Amino acid sequence: AARNAGWRAADTPWVAFLDDDVVPSPGWARAAWKDLVDLPEDVGGSQGRITVPLPSGRRPTDGERHTAGLVDADWPTADMAYRRSALERVGGFDERFPRAYREDADLALRVRRAGYRLVKGARVTVHPVRDDGFWASVRFQRGNADDALMRRLHGPAWRAAIGVRGRLRRHALTTAFAAAALALGTAYSLTAHQAAFSRWRRVRGPVEAGAWLAGAGWVLMTGEFVWARVRPGPRSPGEVARMAVTGVLIPPVACWHRLRGEWEVRR
Repeated sequence: AARNAGWRAADTPWVAFLDDDVVPSPGWARAAWKDLVDLPEDVGGSQGRITVPLPSGRRPTDGERHTAGLVDADWPTADMAYRRSALERVGGFDERFPRAYREDADLALRVRRAGYRLVKGARVTVHPVRDDGFWASVRFQRGNADDALMRRLHGPAWRAAIGVRGRLRRHALTTAFAAAALALGTAYSLTAHQAAFSRWRRVRGPVEAGAWLAGAGWVLMTGEFVWARVRPGPRSPGEVARMAVTGVLIPPVACWHRLRGEWEVRR
């Protein structure tokens, strides 16, 4: 909403957006002018080059890799300039996106759909790494609600259109295994008290087997997810502990936010 107010108040042919946690390199304004001044009319946006200074001497943590993803991301408004006429044509940012997440991808897709090209410039902006805390990766799962809106607006192929991949299907399977193990384990405990009745004896074996199978599935899926996050990192005790704890919580939290998002976009 603030960015919409800003570009609508401007009278320049181009409007450049920067995030509040980036540092433009020296000479950025001059470099931005060079990026934009000779662009043809069919170009609606120009992306700056994002660099993320990672620590030397060790592998980056999960949080640092999350920030470093901006280096190869397409059209992030951490440093993105749009032709004002293109913004007018598509209506600017969609204010139904309540977080700094996916609103830039949505805008880029709509600008391209309107017939404009998006290009990459030479200007450089630095995005420092910050410590968002132990639970940051769990909090970030709120973005799954925004993914529901992206699917609603741009169809099921929206991820391919912006070049991103997700793990929601695996998270859903992991959560299903956990729910099944809990439900079957509870059912087994209840039938154990009714073992004197022959009708309960017949179901106790399959219920127990199902509980063990579902539990094994949850352990395998969770272990794969945790290792996928630990393997490229520094593997320090603190990082491994954080990946293990948050790795258990992320799948159900991601599914919850996605379901919440699907409910909200259909109201």
